[in-house]
Amino acid sequence: MTLAAGHGHSVDLREEPVDQVLELVEQRLGTVLDRSTVVRKRRTVGARTDRSTWVRVERRPWSRAAVQGWAGTEAAAVLGEVAMPRWAGSVVWLEPGGGALWRADETSLLPSRPVGTAVLASAPDLPEGWWAALHASLDALAVQPTTRVATPDTEAITQRHVDEVIRSAFPEAVGTGVTVWRSAHADLNWANVTGPEFCLFDWEDWGLAPRGLDSATLLAASLAVPALADRVRRERRADLESRDGKVMRLFTLAKIAGPHARPDDPRVEPARAEAQELIHDLRRAQAARSTSNSWN
Repeated sequence: MTLAAGHGHSVDLREEPVDQVLELVEQRLGTVLDRSTVVRKRRTVGARTDRSTWVRVERRPWSRAAVQGWAGTEAAAVLGEVAMPRWAGSVVWLEPGGGALWRADETSLLPSRPVGTAVLASAPDLPEGWWAALHASLDALAVQPTTRVATPDTEAITQRHVDEVIRSAFPEAVGTGVTVWRSAHADLNWANVTGPEFCLFDWEDWGLAPRGLDSATLLAASLAVPALADRVRRERRADLESRDGKVMRLFTLAKIAGPHARPDDPRVEPARAEAQELIHDLRRAQAARSTSNSWN
């Protein structure tokens, strides 16, 4: 099947007909999808099955899917001590014409509902145990070895990409080189975690990334709620205040306040204010390193 925007271009699955896709998934996985539970997002469709599991279907242009084999949920099944749905199986097929790949992953059901949309407008009521579970999972994930490269927003994260994104919004920024790379989920927002029982899902983009990417991404998703943003800062302070964490904060802020900033996004002004502080900190740190090197 080929959707309206073929030839490898991105499409919005909230607007495209997906009945044929769901029927194909049912045939290949040998299950029945409950149409009353269908959740449609920009690039994914999900539904509950008749065997009390969940199936998540994603379409990716071939040019992006080919970067790392695109088996994130399957590859994440080996991660230890991370709260996530259990992976049961998958099917993958190439769209006629070869422009895009489709993948359907079947997993266990989530233990709770997603906390909210990707960006929150009000603070969620989360128990203390939720924050402890977040710490445990992120810390366990960070030390997992992998050859995968994280793909936030489906773009492989490299030093060049980091620099380009930051300078597209803040051309005056300096000292944005990163040194510590750790395993990261790479799409940690409020739509991809559950509460009150913590679980982290949607693993297609995980891989190695600069330290602090996940914490910075969650912070960026919280900026419209100052109290929530402050809580994320306190809870993930070690990552966020590290040098690489500051670079990742600037990276995520650039996506909010950069050339594609939406005027109706309440995070834009807080993002710009925080970015200026970070730019000052990174400039000062770079000057300190230059002075130290001149004495050696």
